[in-house]
Amino acid sequence: MSQRYLEITFRHGKPLAAYLYLPRRANDRSERVQEHGAGYLIDWTIDGRPIGIEMPSPSRVTLEGLNELLADLSLDPLTPEDVSPLVAA
Repeated sequence: MSQRYLEITFRHGKPLAAYLYLPRRANDRSERVQEHGAGYLIDWTIDGRPIGIEMPSPSRVTLEGLNELLADLSLDPLTPEDVSPLVAA
């Protein structure tokens, strides 16, 4: 997967969890998970590349918070359109 994308899981019409898939290689697997601030979990490969951001409390997620995290990871920021499904939820 060469592009990132956002996946949101709903239960009874409410967001239960969200996951931002980051670019990854075909055989990449999560080797470890690291908490980052309140509400974010980063999945890392064995060679130290971030491949995803878990958001177990999607109602607490903000565009600003996600972009701060992406900046910490030296990744491009998201646009409001990128997270519109999450904000709408």
